[in-house]
Amino acid sequence: MDRIRAAVDARTDPDFVIMARTDALAVEGLEAAIDRARAYVEAGADMLFPEAITELSMYRQFADAVPVPILANITEFGATPLFTTDELRSANVAMALYPLSAFRAMNRAAERVYNVLRQEGTQKKRYRHHADPQRAVRKHQLLPVRREAGCAEPEVDP
Repeated sequence: MDRIRAAVDARTDPDFVIMARTDALAVEGLEAAIDRARAYVEAGADMLFPEAITELSMYRQFADAVPVPILANITEFGATPLFTTDELRSANVAMALYPLSAFRAMNRAAERVYNVLRQEGTQKKRYRHHADPQRAVRKHQLLPVRREAGCAEPEVDP
């Protein structure tokens, strides 16, 4: 609890959210994890991250026990099942974290690229299937950010 209190005491921005994570469920059980969550909230935590939840009903119990938002950690190969966003919403989960999904997909894509290079010796026939970096610039409206930062203007196809 001392770390939560120290973070609350040191907070200078009222919009800065202090999220407390508990891994107590796997070691001490649900009731102990909920008790710890209550103590974190009493210490000033704005949000809770209960780790290794295995059933939606557990999220509901956390949400019923504390008056702060709950985060779900949804990662492939983790203890928590791959609940849908609708399922999480129904269990009163306020935010979902997908920490490795895109990374794992990128790893698979990289593996495919290197297999093509190994087999064909070039990416000539395949590069049109790769992501277009200029599309990302347009899609995420990064041009104003680049201009403000003083970066050179990239060539962007219309």
